[in-house]
Amino acid sequence: MGKIIVAGIGPGSPTDITPAVMEAVREADAIVGYKYYFQFIAAYVKEGCECIDTGMKKERERAEQAFLLAEQGKTVVVISSGDAGLYGMAPLIYEMARDRRTGHPSQSDVELASLPGISAFQKAASLLGAPIGHDVCIISLSDLMTPWEVIEHRIMAAAVGDFVTAIYNPKSHGRYWQLYRLQELFLQKRSEDTPVGYVRQAGREEQEIKITTLGNFNPEDVDMFTVILIGNSQSYIANGKFITPRGYYRQEAPPSEELGLGSGLQRTDTGLGRSIMIESFRTIEKELKRKDYPLDHKWALLHAIHTTADFDMEDILYTDPSAVEHIYNKVKNGELKTIITDVTMVTSGIRKGALQRLGIEAKCYLQDARVAEFASTSNITRTQAGIRLAVEEHPNALFAFGNAPTALMELCDLIRKGKAHPAGIIAAPVGFVHVRESKHMVKPFKSIPKIIIEGRKGGSNLAATLCNAILTFDDAEQLKPGRDL
Repeated sequence: MGKIIVAGIGPGSPTDITPAVMEAVREADAIVGYKYYFQFIAAYVKEGCECIDTGMKKERERAEQAFLLAEQGKTVVVISSGDAGLYGMAPLIYEMARDRRTGHPSQSDVELASLPGISAFQKAASLLGAPIGHDVCIISLSDLMTPWEVIEHRIMAAAVGDFVTAIYNPKSHGRYWQLYRLQELFLQKRSEDTPVGYVRQAGREEQEIKITTLGNFNPEDVDMFTVILIGNSQSYIANGKFITPRGYYRQEAPPSEELGLGSGLQRTDTGLGRSIMIESFRTIEKELKRKDYPLDHKWALLHAIHTTADFDMEDILYTDPSAVEHIYNKVKNGELKTIITDVTMVTSGIRKGALQRLGIEAKCYLQDARVAEFASTSNITRTQAGIRLAVEEHPNALFAFGNAPTALMELCDLIRKGKAHPAGIIAAPVGFVHVRESKHMVKPFKSIPKIIIEGRKGGSNLAATLCNAILTFDDAEQLKPGRDL
């Protein structure tokens, strides 16, 4: 009995054929394959080698011919483009061998081997830059062998799983809508800024390379000879190249305008944490009842819901017009240098990296040695006493309240007396006594930018995350209301 070698000849360039495949072709007694592919190996075929070529969709006939020749004792090479095991001839040959051995035990001695080749998606990836640096999923849109319903489930799984996704067989004369549907499904789970690269006739003379984004991708640009690569949530475009980081490089990420993501997210969250946060923000944005919020309100709302997983925030978060932006501008212009909090838990939740980067100090006076004596002699709570001391030393600070309504009420009294002139107020005390009233007391101060969690809800975590929303508002400025993060 002879031998069948299933060989991947690469995407089309002679330089992409492996030495092992070249050697197999040189030694073959017969070569079987789709006629278009013979042009790529003609230089390596030995004199006298029998070459059997067939048209498209003749895979089964090719495989049967290969077995007939091998059963005559010949060494047969069955060629596939790219890698023979990836949408190629290898699975068919091995399945047919199993069935032939079952029906004809005497034919069981045909030896099988497969030689890997450079796949089209690997060649395309190398031309695009480094798009497959992390987990990759490969999907064919051809429904000749697989029902479309199954393909659509696989598309959704790839999108939800945040895989870099390679698309084979994206289009044909009869299949024009499937790629539009894939784009629609991906946009439900991925940002419209997700990089997309596609290469037509990779490795061949007609080669064309394009890089765009998921939102701008035009399926009409693609034909059956094109391989498409869709990035994951960490992919970005830099210097005209498509890059998906693996995580080895831990220095500051590339410029945010190229990533399509805010720089504050990059500075404060890296690797898996950043990916989870970005995906969470996308999920929140899609589930909001309104899509047309002003940008700075939306930025605060995303932070509030991300921290609490409570979509009631959409109804109870109040911000003065452009409050977040106004307070951030005071930080940027050097007018605001201090954040005063009512309890230490709020201070602890404010991002230390953002404070350091912006030159801001976050302080809580509750542990100040003067507070206990002041509270006792004045017959007020320690949080009230802390606010009085804070106002004496920092009357123009941003004041953030996440626990004590009495502290917020104290600040309101000091404002009315002309002793405090806050750069802004975050009013998010939580509880059942005086909580609503303390928040109502803040609203009449029209000249002070305010962010308020209405009603009984609030908490130190909310006050802190609203501070963080202000400190990272430079990220939000790159977004548009209603657009994915």
